[in-house]
Amino acid sequence: MSGTTQIATFAEGCFWGVEHIFLKYYPPSEDKGIIKTSVGYTGGKEDATNPDYRTVCSGSTDHAEAVRIEFDPSKVSYEELVEFFYRTHDPTTKDKQGKDTGRQYRSAIFYHTPEQLEIAQRVTEEVQKKHFDPNGQKIVTEIAPAGVWWDAEEYHQKYLFKNPTGYHCPNHRLHW
Repeated sequence: MSGTTQIATFAEGCFWGVEHIFLKYYPPSEDKGIIKTSVGYTGGKEDATNPDYRTVCSGSTDHAEAVRIEFDPSKVSYEELVEFFYRTHDPTTKDKQGKDTGRQYRSAIFYHTPEQLEIAQRVTEEVQKKHFDPNGQKIVTEIAPAGVWWDAEEYHQKYLFKNPTGYHCPNHRLHW
């Protein structure tokens, strides 16, 4: 490890599958750059503090289910993680992934630095041109500053590793 880690925060539907696919392809035990993950809630109303799953699912807080990734940029770049984010869901559907519908399931990149913003915008444009323009589709992913992060309840953390037969959104797979 380089000694300096960074944080990436992505929302792309049900956070169980998002965390699962990132850890499947970047397992910390294989030293591919992801050090640890947590699932939680971000991007909500400022007065909606300490949200829980039931409240977020009600739609009243405007939070997204998201994964927060601590990574070593000497092993995996933020650019690679952003591209992987796009590869593993449908960024052309607003507030929806598979059968999961609602604002909490939106596609979003929450950037932590001006450099992350620039990278997210550039990679979004590249992915749009290469993978979605030919099909006449438009990426609707929100790119927003990272705000307050709230960890989800413990039973949600690494849920699909603890419950391999649990619900898995079919959109969380490699699309290219």
